[in-house]
Amino acid sequence: MSSRVPTNIITGFLGSGKTTAILHLLKTKPADENWAVLVNEFGEVGIDGAMMSEQGAMIKEVPGGCMCCTAGVPMSVGITALLRQKPDRLLIEPTGLGHPKQVMATLRSPQYQDYVDLKATIALVDPRNLSDEKYYSNQNFADQLACADVVVGNKVDQCQVKDIDRFNAWITDQVPPKVFSKLVKYGELPLEVLDIHSVYSVAKNEGDDHHHHHAQMEPQFQLPPGEAYSRRENQGQGYFSCGWLFGAEYQFDFDLLLSMLNDITAERVKAVVNTSRGCYAFNVAKGVVSVNEMSLEGFESRIEVIDSSLMPWDQLEDVLLELAGVHK
Repeated sequence: MSSRVPTNIITGFLGSGKTTAILHLLKTKPADENWAVLVNEFGEVGIDGAMMSEQGAMIKEVPGGCMCCTAGVPMSVGITALLRQKPDRLLIEPTGLGHPKQVMATLRSPQYQDYVDLKATIALVDPRNLSDEKYYSNQNFADQLACADVVVGNKVDQCQVKDIDRFNAWITDQVPPKVFSKLVKYGELPLEVLDIHSVYSVAKNEGDDHHHHHAQMEPQFQLPPGEAYSRRENQGQGYFSCGWLFGAEYQFDFDLLLSMLNDITAERVKAVVNTSRGCYAFNVAKGVVSVNEMSLEGFESRIEVIDSSLMPWDQLEDVLLELAGVHK
C-alpha cells in the first residue's frame, strides 16, 4: 500500500439512489481501472453488495446499521482489506440512516492518512424530500447534506418544477457554499466529480455524538447449514428493518413477487431474488418498483424491508415462504 488511493464517500438518505449512482459510476469508470466499494446497510442481508458484484468491483459489506460503531472495527477491517487489494479508487457507501462524519474522521486519521487520498464527499438527495417535514426535520438527513462537498439532486425525472426550485434555492443558501451541485436522473453522476478535493473539515470528536441500537455486527449474514431460510431484524433512529435470506435452490414466482412488491406499504424494499424467470434485482422507493435482470447463478435470494413503523414481519414472512415454495 505504497500509494494513496483516491477515496469518495457517497452518502444520502433512504431512497435517494446511492446504489444506483454507484452502479452507474462502475459502468462508466475507465476500463483499465479496478475499483473497490465498501457498503454499509441498515439492514442485515447485504443487498447492495449483491447488486454491485456484477460490475467487477471488489466489494466488502458492513451490515447491521452503522459502520462506524463498535470502535470502528467493522469499518476499519473492511477498508484495510480493500486497500490491500490496491484498487485504483475506493468508494464508501454509508447507510442511508447514518452520517459520514465518523467515516471521514477515520479516513483522515493517522491509520489511513498515508494510504487514502480523501476526495469529495457526495450526497444524493431526492429534491422532493426537501419539502417533506419527515425528511427535512431528520438530523441525519440534514447532517448528510451539510457535510457534503458535492450535492446531487437525483430523480429529477420524477420531480415537479417546485421541487427543482426548492433544490436550487437550498443550494444557493448554503454557507459555506457547496463545491459542486447538479440535477440528474437515474443516478447519472459525472465521473469528474469524484476528483474534486474534499474541503469539509471534521472537528475533533465530531461524529462521536450519535447513539443508537442496532443488531450485533458480523462479517456477513449467512444462511445456517441445512436451513431453507433465515431472518434478521434491526431497529434504530426511528426505523425498523427485517431481512430474509433464502437458499439458492428456491425460486420465487416472478409475477406473484412483483405483485406483492407493488402492494407493499413499506417505505423501502430491496431484493436480489432467484425467480421463475431468472435472477432479478427489485427496488421499491416511494411506491415505485424498479426491476433489473441480473446474470447471477446459484445465488441465495435476499430481501430487505425497511419502514418507520414496525410491520407485521411474521405475516410478510408467510407470504414470502409461499412465493418461494418453502414449507415451515
